[in-house]
Amino acid sequence: MDARLPLALESGLLSVPEIGRIAVFAPRAGTALSGLPKDRLHILTGFKPDHDHFAGQGYDCAVAPEGRYAAAVICLPRAKPQARALIAEAVSVTDGPVIVDGAKTDGVESLLKDCRKRVAVSAPISKAHGKLFWFEAEAAFDDWRAAPREIEGGFHTAPGVFSADGIDPGSALLADHLPAKLGRSVADLGGGWGYLSARALERDSIEALHLVEADHAACECARLNVSDPRLNIHWADATHWTPPQKLDAVISNPPFHTDRAADPGLGRAFIAAAAGMLAPSGQFWMVANRHLPYEDALARHFAKVETVGGTTRFKILHAARPSRQAR
Repeated sequence: MDARLPLALESGLLSVPEIGRIAVFAPRAGTALSGLPKDRLHILTGFKPDHDHFAGQGYDCAVAPEGRYAAAVICLPRAKPQARALIAEAVSVTDGPVIVDGAKTDGVESLLKDCRKRVAVSAPISKAHGKLFWFEAEAAFDDWRAAPREIEGGFHTAPGVFSADGIDPGSALLADHLPAKLGRSVADLGGGWGYLSARALERDSIEALHLVEADHAACECARLNVSDPRLNIHWADATHWTPPQKLDAVISNPPFHTDRAADPGLGRAFIAAAAGMLAPSGQFWMVANRHLPYEDALARHFAKVETVGGTTRFKILHAARPSRQAR
């Protein structure tokens, strides 16, 4: 938390109750929690890599609140609707202070102004390009609660999931370029709320499709959006997930950032993971922003790589025959 929370606690400006659990909403793997009592913290995150990180450090973890809390800490996400939903959720389960910490680039100043219109808010602590503030939990945020949203095509999304406002154009482009036959066993890596899987399942030849997604909220949306019994939803980090058997095809619109800066390493990790999941004759289909340099990574893991379509914004890449090392 860039020392804002420890500073508030050490200075005496902020105190947390001496008994009772403390909920920590949406911390990232790099979030420092050393200023709080570890044995009383309940880490609440639906992002599987972060969940696994904190669980591996011995924290009590869950994807949703369980019971009441003496205090709550919210690590501000980038999406404003998700940030508001977390505050509403925290207020509804907390009997003491609700502490909000975030970077300026994540909209903490705007959220501070919004909260001040509803409750008495502390003077903020500003440090390291961010702010921390707190207020006593009150029933003043019910209208900020999260609710599934219906978008075009009758699909449902939730605040904070990828492409919450509509069908992602990259996913739509990839779906339009998928071949008529994908094989019997297929995986959709980073499948989100299910659009690409739904389109792939238009093929009767598919016997099982594994949607692998790290965002628990997106997985829950996928369960609403795709009722096909051939779909298997896995809340998992796609770069570490292992299929029940080698696959005929993998399709993916991989993420390319965990923060605001683009990180092609994520896409390269998806490529390596896909190659390891495929049978010797397996094929990989992916969409990527045109500027992202994935061709070399594909060539390292597959014998055949080609660009099979695209627009000025996106490119559709097809790879076949994964290397023995990948398998």
